[in-house]
Formats: sequence, structure tokens, C-alpha cells
Amino acid sequence: MSLVTTKEMLLDAQKNNYAVGAFNVENMEMVMAVIAAAEELNAPVIMQTTPSTVKYANVDYFYANAKVAAEKSFVPVAIHLDHGNSFELAMTAFRAGYTSIMIDGSHEQFEDNIRITKSVVDACHSAGVPVEAELGKVGGKEDDLEGGDGGYTDPQDAKEFVERTQVDSLAVAIGTAHGVYKGEPKLDLDRLSEIRKVVSIPLVLHGTSGVPDDTVKECVKRGICKVNYATDLRIAFTKGVVEVLNEHPEMIDPKKYNAQGLKHVKEYVMSKIKVVGAENKANR
Repeated sequence: MSLVTTKEMLLDAQKNNYAVGAFNVENMEMVMAVIAAAEELNAPVIMQTTPSTVKYANVDYFYANAKVAAEKSFVPVAIHLDHGNSFELAMTAFRAGYTSIMIDGSHEQFEDNIRITKSVVDACHSAGVPVEAELGKVGGKEDDLEGGDGGYTDPQDAKEFVERTQVDSLAVAIGTAHGVYKGEPKLDLDRLSEIRKVVSIPLVLHGTSGVPDDTVKECVKRGICKVNYATDLRIAFTKGVVEVLNEHPEMIDPKKYNAQGLKHVKEYVMSKIKVVGAENKANR
């Protein structure tokens, strides 16, 4: 089927108390792995690219990969710009055909975050493309994303932000962080519940690589509808490649060692699709 937007995906997840897995992809093999996992479990899936990923190639390369994958698949697939860091980048992905856009103004002051988010919403909604934003600040570092110690989302600020921007989904800061955790993260689940009470749109959890599965399940139970995974996919892919090269140091065929990376990513993605409860939710 053709690429779809995230709007109906996330609204169905919200209505039926599960979340859609959103997986950052870095190359063709990771795209193939995510699709294979989603098909095996009959799950809707979101593939994502960050600013540094599209800087390495560009949005057209990743859109083309996702478009081909979706057209050959029977499960709903969306391609999402993760942490779009400027209006210009958001519009570049939008014009390339991305079916979901995130504008991350969380590093700005509240009013500036509203201004830049509303400008992206107005542009994307004209073509029916949904927009995700972030309020509060997810900490840690991943690629060029520097969140520092982070900053929690205030429920009343979230209510006002959503009303004024008309954004379609909201990434909230409740104690997660990008990158690799040094210890087990402690999430403010009560804060999440308070946000859910006053915000009606789907909520998004960032920085989930390394968060215990039981904690993720509890977040979904309390209103998270989209769960992002990035760092652990990179770790899985690299692990597979290293395994082959350690055993066969003379190996020069990228297809052979990349295939092992693909296998590890598929296994990881399947495990997380089950965690967020998206298994057998593809054709609702």
C-alpha cells in the first residue's frame, strides 16, 4: 500500500489503548528490517529520520526507501521527520513527501515554541500532513540533539500549547533521555497521567531505548500512543555487523555482514512492537 500519515494510526492507538512503534532508520537494511518485523506481527509502523541522518544523505533518499517499502507491504507505513530543528527542514521533508512531520521547538521559550510550531502546523495541515511537537525537553544526547539535563512538561502549559498550535501529537518530557542511559531511568508517571487528563491528542514518548519494557507498558496504559526507539536499533545493527566481521575478518561483501545487522534489528523491532501492544493492529 502507499505511505500513510500518522494521524489515523495514532488516533486508533489512542482509542484502543495501544501505541505505535516509531523506529529510527539509518540505511536501507534498517528500513527492510523494520518492515519485515511489522509484517511478521501484522503491525502498523512508523519509520523516522533525524536531522543528522538526512544531512548524511538527504530526505529524498530516505523517502524513496520508505515509499518502496510501503508500496510492497500490506501493513500501514508512515515516514516521519524526527526532531525537525527548523521550519526550513520541516518544509524540506514535507515537500519531499514525508507523511508526518515533527517540529521540535522545545529548546525555545514557550511563546517561541508556539510560534514555530504553529507555522509548521499551518503549512502541513494545508495538505493533510500531521505534525508532532515537543514541550518540556527530553534530556541526553543523540546525534546533534543536545537535551542536557532535560526539563519536565507542565500539564497546564501542555493544554495551552495544544490549544494554541492545533498540533496533532505531543512529545512529553517525563524523565526519559536520548542516547544510552547510565542507570535505570526514573519516569514521572503521575505527571504523564496529569497531562493525559488535560490534553486530548495522542502523546508521544521519546528517549525510550533502554527504558524497561514494563515501564513502557505502563506509559502506554497512561496515554502514550507513539513510542520512539533509536539508539538500540543502531546498537543492534552494529552488533550484527561486528559478529560477522569478527568471525570472518576477510569478509568484503557488505550484503553478507549487513544481513546480520538486519536480522538483529528485525528481532529488536519485533520485541518492541509486542511491548507497545501494536501486534495484529495493522488492518483495523
